[in-house]
Amino acid sequence: MRTYGQVLRAPEFAPLFAATSAHVAASTVSGLALGVLVYGATRSPLLAALSMFGPSLAQVVGATVLLSAADRLPPRAALGGIALVFGLGTAVLAVPGLPVWGVFAIVLGLGLVAALGGGVRWGLVNEVLPREAYLLGRSVLNMTVGALQICGFAAGGVLVSALSARGTLLVSAALYLAEALILRYGLSDRPPRAEGRPSAAMTWRTNARLWSSVPRRYVFLALWVPNGLIVGCESLFVPYAPEHAGVLFAVAAAGMLAGDALVGRVVPARWRPRLGAPMRLLLAAPYLVFAFEPGLPVAAVAVGVASVGYAASLLLQERLMTLTPEEMSGHALGLHSSGMLTMQGVGAALAGAVAQATSPATAMTAMAVASVAVTLALAGGLRS
Repeated sequence: MRTYGQVLRAPEFAPLFAATSAHVAASTVSGLALGVLVYGATRSPLLAALSMFGPSLAQVVGATVLLSAADRLPPRAALGGIALVFGLGTAVLAVPGLPVWGVFAIVLGLGLVAALGGGVRWGLVNEVLPREAYLLGRSVLNMTVGALQICGFAAGGVLVSALSARGTLLVSAALYLAEALILRYGLSDRPPRAEGRPSAAMTWRTNARLWSSVPRRYVFLALWVPNGLIVGCESLFVPYAPEHAGVLFAVAAAGMLAGDALVGRVVPARWRPRLGAPMRLLLAAPYLVFAFEPGLPVAAVAVGVASVGYAASLLLQERLMTLTPEEMSGHALGLHSSGMLTMQGVGAALAGAVAQATSPATAMTAMAVASVAVTLALAGGLRS
């Protein structure tokens, strides 16, 4: 398979693509609605932010106790059950009078389940596509996720205005139900990839086994740390340019989509092993221009060019799959996803702390320097 059309025509990739799209749309719209609802009840920006991004931070806990189930449950049943849990949880969030502590209990619970969902979903890509087409398939899904997040935030704002935050949450719940139906009738009933009962102990043992391989360890670190530090830069767009932060976010999304298309469709397979480090350096180096506190045009160009470098994660995921036995592929991809989201939260917190003590421009420069340093430090361990 060499084109997006061939990937989309694969027998079970189309329903997986549709289900993933429904899931991303639902989570984006519900996140915005929940942030509006919590802020309206508490007038606290911190609680509003945590209500939107708390599930991502909770994934680190799910990665330590639930990920063994990613390869030990039938994929269709697992993904369908997760979609129903998200639909029910989102519907409960819309109940009038639900206390704030109840909102956060549900949000954190959904975050734990999301860690398992990532492992099952991305592991299934390896089953519905030939292994050599994994990068192209993930490129399609990554671009779709980026586009739907942009559109989802815009649509969410319209829905909140038209239906209220609670009405928008019910729309999200319906999207999760649609996802469950697509999975039920679009995917075949495949057996689990690995034998044994899932448990927290099994999760720990598999995490330790994945981490014990030095080549895999370098790949995980390269997937998590440079990416997370640059997300810290992005978390400062609002304080850096309060009136134009939306432009910077839009340019970043466009650069990310361009990078995924470039690596997934244009770059020949024989070049990919040599592009990893340059792409990770591209992700960070343009942010060094913020040391000079540039105006919007220069800042937007720097951000757009840098975001093309996010496609380095596609190359690293492809490498991770070549280093991982089939029966652990879902667990490995779930660990990558959960670790990446956790490090993005850490990067945002670290960047905010540095900006609090200095300035947003100084903090963005410092995070870029740190990302370059990590990429250079990992380069030796990532060589074939």
